[in-house]
Amino acid sequence: MRILVTGSTSHLARVLIPRLLDMQDVEEVIGIDWRDSGFFRPRYTEVLMDVRSPQLATIMTGVDVVVHMAFVVMQGDLGEKRRDRALARDINVNGSKNVLTLAARCGVSRLIHLSSAAVYTLPTHFKRASESHPRSALPGFAYAEDKVAVEDWLDEFETAHPELRVVRLRPHLILGPQAQPFLRTLLRCPLYPVLRDPQPVVQCVHEEDVAEAIDLALRTEARGAFNLACSDSASLRTMQRHVHWLPLPLPMLIVGALAKAGWNWLGTGTDPAWLGTLQYALALDTTRARRELGWKPKHDSWRSVLDAC
Repeated sequence: MRILVTGSTSHLARVLIPRLLDMQDVEEVIGIDWRDSGFFRPRYTEVLMDVRSPQLATIMTGVDVVVHMAFVVMQGDLGEKRRDRALARDINVNGSKNVLTLAARCGVSRLIHLSSAAVYTLPTHFKRASESHPRSALPGFAYAEDKVAVEDWLDEFETAHPELRVVRLRPHLILGPQAQPFLRTLLRCPLYPVLRDPQPVVQCVHEEDVAEAIDLALRTEARGAFNLACSDSASLRTMQRHVHWLPLPLPMLIVGALAKAGWNWLGTGTDPAWLGTLQYALALDTTRARRELGWKPKHDSWRSVLDAC
């Protein structure tokens, strides 16, 4: 089996690619990214290429499975162009369309698209969102807007290409040693934003368990969307109290002002829109992944996930 992974320098790819290379039936893993990972292993080939490039077709010829993870998650990754919303959308949406279209054209048999729980309409209140929950992005939340746009396009794409087995994985907050710096900082900081009661609850999922879901998607006949999260949920305040002995509350206005100042004037941190998501409850129903993929997360509680970070 030959597997192509886009976004091969991403945080999750650092967990996934070594795992794929340890599989006996994997002949080759090809990584696609515009940055060099510095990662070397037998049977691994890295190609520096933009996912929007039509030349990707030459690399994809003979590939059995495409795992599409290339996405601008934090616009700070774009450096001086971090405020260029059109560029981020072009990479995320048009880059994804290019990858998926070429996969169908090149005869790829299986496509695994890493989506996100951010596609779901918020808030979910006390109801866990299943895969059929309505999709829409919080206004101004660029990452979610682009994830929704790709999934909307995928609806028609899948209908037009029934021969291509497509799996959409929608993980909640991915935590672990390789997690996004923003999420690691949020948990390590002994401060937490003061939110209105009742406290909105969220879930998380360990990076190794997301990689496990991708592995299962490679080997089962399942197709469609699958939520990924640990079985329980908690508020950010509760999670902070688990990590820190005495976390200190900070008014959301101050947190937001600091985030905007860092983003706008210092070029640090991340898009302040990410902080806005903390004010909404989002919990996922993961029954389908457990039943149809056979997914059994090693870290199946938020406490276990945080303890393993």
